[in-house]
Amino acid sequence: MASKDRVALPPVNAQTTNLTCHFCIVGCGYHVYKWDENTEGGRAPHQNALGLDFRKQLPPLQVIMTPAMTNVVTDNDGRRYNIMIVPDKGCSVNQGLSSTRGGRLATVMYTANGVGKERLKTARMHTGDKWVDVSWDNALAIYAGLTKKILDNDGPSGLVFDCFDHGGAGGGFEGTWGTGKLMFTAMKTPMVRIHNRPAYNSECHATREMGIGELNNSYEDAEVADCIVAIGTNAYETQTNYFLAHWVPNLQGGTLEKKKKWFPDESAAKAKIVIVDPRRSPTVAVCETVAGKDNVLHLDIEPGTDIALFNGLFTYVVEQGWHDKEFVARYTSGFDAAVQANKLSLEETSRITGVPVAKLQQAADWAYKPKAGGKRPHTMHAYEKGIIWGNDNYLIQSALVDLVLATHNVGRRGTGVVRMGGHQEGYTRPPYPGDSKIYIDQEVIKGKGLMYTCWAANPFQTTLNAEEHRRVFLRRTGIVKEALAGARGASTQQLIDIVYDACKNKGGLYLVSINLYPTMLADAAHLMLPAAHPGETNLTSMNGERRLRLSQRFMDAPGSSKPDCQIAADIANAVKALYQAEGKTDMVTRFSGFDWRTEEDAFNDGFRKAGTAGAPPIDSQGGETGYMATYQLLARAGNNGVQLPIKEVKDGKLIGTEMLYMDGKFSTADGKAIFKPSPWPGLPKTVADQKAKHRFWINNGRVNEIWQTAYHDMYNSFATDRWPMAFLEINPDDGRALGVASGDVVDVYNDYGSTYAMAYLEPSIKANQTFMQFAYFNGIAGDVTTPWVDRNVVPYYKGTWASIRRVGTVADFKDTVSFKQRRFA
Repeated sequence: MASKDRVALPPVNAQTTNLTCHFCIVGCGYHVYKWDENTEGGRAPHQNALGLDFRKQLPPLQVIMTPAMTNVVTDNDGRRYNIMIVPDKGCSVNQGLSSTRGGRLATVMYTANGVGKERLKTARMHTGDKWVDVSWDNALAIYAGLTKKILDNDGPSGLVFDCFDHGGAGGGFEGTWGTGKLMFTAMKTPMVRIHNRPAYNSECHATREMGIGELNNSYEDAEVADCIVAIGTNAYETQTNYFLAHWVPNLQGGTLEKKKKWFPDESAAKAKIVIVDPRRSPTVAVCETVAGKDNVLHLDIEPGTDIALFNGLFTYVVEQGWHDKEFVARYTSGFDAAVQANKLSLEETSRITGVPVAKLQQAADWAYKPKAGGKRPHTMHAYEKGIIWGNDNYLIQSALVDLVLATHNVGRRGTGVVRMGGHQEGYTRPPYPGDSKIYIDQEVIKGKGLMYTCWAANPFQTTLNAEEHRRVFLRRTGIVKEALAGARGASTQQLIDIVYDACKNKGGLYLVSINLYPTMLADAAHLMLPAAHPGETNLTSMNGERRLRLSQRFMDAPGSSKPDCQIAADIANAVKALYQAEGKTDMVTRFSGFDWRTEEDAFNDGFRKAGTAGAPPIDSQGGETGYMATYQLLARAGNNGVQLPIKEVKDGKLIGTEMLYMDGKFSTADGKAIFKPSPWPGLPKTVADQKAKHRFWINNGRVNEIWQTAYHDMYNSFATDRWPMAFLEINPDDGRALGVASGDVVDVYNDYGSTYAMAYLEPSIKANQTFMQFAYFNGIAGDVTTPWVDRNVVPYYKGTWASIRRVGTVADFKDTVSFKQRRFA
């Protein structure tokens, strides 16, 4: 066993498996070594599974190996094993690099006294005043019985879901298929929202309608781009190893030989980068350090003015004649209408965005002006939550892709218009059964829905208008708890009847949470079901360059926890048995087809069946060639996997696609990309009213050290000692005016709610602007987000203005938290 100051080496006979990092979309590759706790390898290269010579000092970055990458786990047979999870130098994604999140993969694997000690190990049921452990049979009897009663009496819309749609932890192709088949084929409910938005929708409707999928290039394209335009993305913190392994070498001039090889008849230089972000993020500071300030252009636009920026650049490019006329004429439609609708002079663009005309011209020169000899520059546009959760998601993406299409910066190597991503991807589901996008949060607030299942989701911390959302949930679920408290000695059927009456006739809501941990939802839930995560289950996911990998199971899940696909199957089979007992063959048929014994069975039933002869309609990121991918071939492909869509299997190897649309054929009915008119609309009235009333813009986002809702990290002192409360970066002059110092607790409030945060004075933050950590368990940014959504029910999380007042001081914050600047210049 490794002590705090040493790391036990894996012996040469250690079990070795592959694992894609659970967390962000980059999907770094790791090797997992597992061996008996009482043995270890030697220091000589032939004595350890790493094959390295630890008898002497290793060269820098020969291997990244820390105590956080080790743990001791106990399998269900009681045997204890050392595990070591280290980055794979042979993986093209991370090339041996490890982020602060992936570097703790071993730490977050379940142990009885470790970070994961609070994991759900059994199903748990609330009796009205306390939680009790119950068997899966007991839990499924309640879940299936209530589901059937609602279907029989109220129809599918009485069943509401908040469910993941992604890969990685709490996701994967197996999980999305299992849950999707349950919700959409068996239950047929349209009352489903996605884990971080209040409807069943995409975050990229416009770009898809324009014929361009949002993941259309390779990470390697960032290495050969002449210019990178980074929009609303803080890549250093949120896609760390993509940034470090693929962006930084280009910004430093380390990929010149590759550029000359790929583009032999073009001039080559180290890349320049244009960063569109109201905030001077750590990414801006790092880029200035590695590339030099002369090669970094920060367009610090006014919040919510991205559409105007793109329209101004689009207009300027067309006026300069820098658009690709031949490409536009041959491969697109709608150009003239977009030019007319989006027309905006640089002077007007400057007035709206606050960016000087000279900087706008410089951005256009770097990104779109033909190179020496007339060659078109290779410019990659990378975007994320800054515009995805920005001022009218649909119009922003339309305006951006109009600019990209005009300059032919898609379908050529070194280009792409790509989202940077949050989670990994992993979508395979039957078609959604609804005919419109339903704003689920508002439906539940209005009293709709009888049974609500949160599956690997935590809306209490992540949704918009979160304070009202929680208040309504606690009130409605409290009605059910009060009814359950009086159900002493009730049978399963009596409990079902009591719950149904409380929901149907008294305004109650029965809440089920399926997750790794209890989470904040435990305050309202009535039933919790324990799930497993990668490493405890086999799981396939796709990263931000569409790279499909298999994370292999290497340890047992705690207690009776199960993979999501198996939980879905158990629920379906339990409901099916109830209908079989009544002889209702039509409902038996709907709940059939869940006879999966393994995760691979679910993968084969969904991902590999899509598009094959006789298969039902399946929406899958694997497309019609997904059937070529088998667990065996993916295991053989290791941490490099295959980039979707798969082209063929050659000599036992999966051959994938590095870049989409290189043939000029786009994802539309006629194969032509479509320009969309996207005139600048101003701010939505709901948001503008808050801006007029409250002084501070409350920007929000993720930070490097914490993943998502901190569902692991809230139990890890390494994280909570650093961030005991969600921090709020404030300009020092604003802090002085408010009487606020770093470490003080402040109240952030507006007409929609209030939340607390830990003040963090930061000189690079502009006056009257702030930045708050998003989705944290202690201080919830969503409490002050308005309920406004765009036409596709995509929230404007970034559109928040509020007032701030000092509450007081927590001595521990000032004593233990470092408030040094986080801009590493």
